[in-house]
Amino acid sequence: EVQLVESGGGLVQAGGSLRLSCIIDGLTFRDYALGWFRQAPGKQREGVSCISYSGERTSYQNSVKGRFTISRDNAKKTVHLRMNSLTSEDTAMYYCAAVHRYRVGYDACHMTESIYQYWGQGTQVTVSS
Repeated sequence: EVQLVESGGGLVQAGGSLRLSCIIDGLTFRDYALGWFRQAPGKQREGVSCISYSGERTSYQNSVKGRFTISRDNAKKTVHLRMNSLTSEDTAMYYCAAVHRYRVGYDACHMTESIYQYWGQGTQVTVSS
């Protein structure tokens, strides 16, 4: 059984930082591209960032570029999302997701929700202004 478990969310003041983590079990971690998505109340889920299976390629939503950093630790089967300079616009439930590298092309990643095969339950991030 594949399991993705997010942690690290919480309440933070505007301008603060958080680091989200997602531990993944039940699959060959190094063969999967990984993504972080978020869904704010009343809005559709959107892609935030992704990282290719090798870790060499990353992508970010424009609104988080320069503030968020995605990384992966294959030994610990964990993907992280470091979030700095948080604003109220970042308030959302954050989800990690995984897709096998064969489904995304050579060492690529995409923030297209529909391609991801496995999802976590989410961790809430609330930024107070």
